Amino acid sequence: MGVFERYLTVWVGLGILAGVGLGLAIPGVFQAVAAMEIAQVNLVVAVFIWVMIYPMMIQIDWHAVKDVGKRPLGLLLTLVVNWLIKPFTMAALGVLFFQYLFAGWVDPQSASEYIAGMILLGVAPCTAMVFVWSQLVKGDANYTLVQVSVNDLIMVVAFAPIAAFLLGVTNVTVPWETLLLSTVLYVVLPLLAGMATRRVLVNRSSTALGQFVARLKPWSVVGLIATVVLLFGFQAGTIVDKPGVIALIAVPLILQSYGIFFIAWWGAKLLKLPHDIAGPACLIGTSNFFELAVAVAISLFGLNSGAALATVVGVLVEVPVMLSLVAIVNAWKPKTA
Repeated sequence: MGVFERYLTVWVGLGILAGVGLGLAIPGVFQAVAAMEIAQVNLVVAVFIWVMIYPMMIQIDWHAVKDVGKRPLGLLLTLVVNWLIKPFTMAALGVLFFQYLFAGWVDPQSASEYIAGMILLGVAPCTAMVFVWSQLVKGDANYTLVQVSVNDLIMVVAFAPIAAFLLGVTNVTVPWETLLLSTVLYVVLPLLAGMATRRVLVNRSSTALGQFVARLKPWSVVGLIATVVLLFGFQAGTIVDKPGVIALIAVPLILQSYGIFFIAWWGAKLLKLPHDIAGPACLIGTSNFFELAVAVAISLFGLNSGAALATVVGVLVEVPVMLSLVAIVNAWKPKTA
């Protein structure tokens, strides 16, 4: 894991502090950025999101999809957890905490937006960071590649319908046009661009792809931090007035992460998956494609919305939680494995 990935929580924390400070000092600049929209999509944020996502999409080898049938049980576990369990448990936890347990501390409008942000996190299974987690648990690299590739293909067609359904169930009105536009802008187009770039680089030389990705990876974190600065700049007043709200959002997100991991781990043991398949199969469902969730939350609800704030809190808690789960997977490795 590189320095950017290893200390991602630190960078996000510094971005939060910078965003709050700048938001209080120069609010007019953030208001000007918020006004730069087309069809409810903020142009500045769109650029930052692309800077984040594009390097990840280049790393996906779509030829690996042909190997799906070689490890059907591991892939089945991944798909069931990611698409039939995780989105719905995330929505349920959001409702439980913000409509009931935390109802006395959060106004109904904010609660609705926090739930929406959690749902968007739950419907976006992780992509790029799974390669990092898999490497740390000595997972099967080919299996990891297949599961990421298949999940991305499913995400193209499943993200918008599931998100719209769950947001509707929790009484959040979502314009379908904006959700579909966000899916195309932040999933379909980056996928196509990544595929085209990868093909050109692979045809150029055996080392061109790795060198290009290595040059781009730091910019992915730069895009993320820049987005965080914008988000917290717009949220500055709310955060200063109600700092406890971040802790409230973090509680169900952390419970969701550990809960999904143990559900997936139990499923892996039931299916008798080998450790190098079970590890990445459990970790992909636990982590989130937070770049996509952040982008869609901004497009649907705005830069200064509670939904956008919830997705960014997801970024803040994900790395330390995932590192703890990596430690658990390694500690549970069979002696003979």
